[in-house]
Amino acid sequence: MPNGFVYILECSDGTFYTGSTIDLDKRLHEHQNGNGANHTKKRLPVKLVYVQEFLRIDDAFYREKQIQGWSRKKKLSLIEGHFDELKKYAECMNDSHYKEWLRLRSATGNDNKKELNQLVTERSRSHGKLLLTGEYVVLDGAISLAIPTKYGQSLEVETITEPKLVWKSLDENEVIWFESTFEINNKVSHPVRNDNSIQNDLNVSDRLIQILNAAKQLNTNFLNTNNGFKVTTKLDFPRHWGLGTSSTLINNIAQWADIDAYRLLETTFGGSGYDIACAQHSSPITYQLENNTPIAKPVVFNPSFKDHLYFVYLNKKQNSREGIKHYNANKGDLNVIRDINDITSQIITSDSLEGFEALIMQHEAIISKLTKQKAIKALMFSDFNGSIKSLGAWGGDFILVSSKENPTPYFNKKGFKTVIRYADMVL
Repeated sequence: MPNGFVYILECSDGTFYTGSTIDLDKRLHEHQNGNGANHTKKRLPVKLVYVQEFLRIDDAFYREKQIQGWSRKKKLSLIEGHFDELKKYAECMNDSHYKEWLRLRSATGNDNKKELNQLVTERSRSHGKLLLTGEYVVLDGAISLAIPTKYGQSLEVETITEPKLVWKSLDENEVIWFESTFEINNKVSHPVRNDNSIQNDLNVSDRLIQILNAAKQLNTNFLNTNNGFKVTTKLDFPRHWGLGTSSTLINNIAQWADIDAYRLLETTFGGSGYDIACAQHSSPITYQLENNTPIAKPVVFNPSFKDHLYFVYLNKKQNSREGIKHYNANKGDLNVIRDINDITSQIITSDSLEGFEALIMQHEAIISKLTKQKAIKALMFSDFNGSIKSLGAWGGDFILVSSKENPTPYFNKKGFKTVIRYADMVL
């Protein structure tokens, strides 16, 4: 068996790509010329920032899968050689699986493929999203400020010997909210009958089948195997919060299928794609559609007054497609995009709470006039002593609140029990 290499590339947008190969020079040349993975060819140029050689390519492959499950901070510690910092991170399941892989391979002489295949596990995690500026006009090219959240969704894929797809989805309390088994042939088909399973939501099944088959169309090798897969997803937040249950799933499946998450979103749910950008980044970004091409740029947004910022859940989960439909039917003069861009730029560099509040009030007034909708403060919280801004599709999900005093008692009295400090929400 040939030697193998694990490598990490830093892409032009600051994201990392981890791969393995038996010919490092050839593979790097492919990446730089746009013939590598889907993730890198959309983010050229790329730069080699880490490489590790193994005596066996299968060990390199497994190390690749292990590193892919790590957080950005842990990858940075590895790249920068801060091995003491690596020890500070709790040992992830990938580490345990890797040790067990080596133990089994040593004990079986690498011939017991059934046992080894059952240990091959891929993991990915995507961040949730909040759109602080831009809202609907991001669809028409506005520059928006988007924030990845600490809350997100993980996906774990374990190879199994049976040729089927066993799917389980857990909520934030690790309670199963969806469970089913699917056929894998030329495409993913409707669930296999299982009288012992919990009652399945057919809409969820149909939507999941749509996403997986769209992924197969974008990469014909995806799920094209004699093996099957056991997939477990886990949310960090309640599904009704609107932080990106669907977008984080799409991004995780795209990583698993080695395809472009933006293209998978386009062929399934649609939308601007800012939620995919948040899923892939670990810091605030500006997001813009330029000739329908998504452009995400990391920015420094760490306001000195963040202790006075809060997110309040309105308990009215919005349908983004309906919101976009309303916007397209009612939008007025798009010359205001220049004003939105200017406000976004000023918000990013804002150094006072008063200045920030003035900017979000200007922003609310522009979007209110453009979409012919009443601003949320005037509609529901006219007596609140502070500023309030709608986020995403107006009328539900979260609002951004600025207040010199803790606003929790005010909103609790109004019947809104979920009030989250900025620092507890934002990554």
